[in-house]
Amino acid sequence: MTEQQLAFHETMDTHEILNFKTVCLLKSKLMQGVVFDQDLRALMEKDVQMTMKHIKELQDSYLHAKLQL
Repeated sequence: MTEQQLAFHETMDTHEILNFKTVCLLKSKLMQGVVFDQDLRALMEKDVQMTMKHIKELQDSYLHAKLQL
């Protein structure tokens, strides 16, 4: 397996995506408390689970990548 290399702008893009996903996750978690429709709440829970998975995948790929100078 070859090691992934990230250019500086790709590193910054990854940080921006992680920040965006984290904000979306926080908003979905907070909104679940005020939603009374069970179907909508289930959909939001599914979104939370998928977002957590995506954040984990981004973190894992970022941690194993080297910065290209």
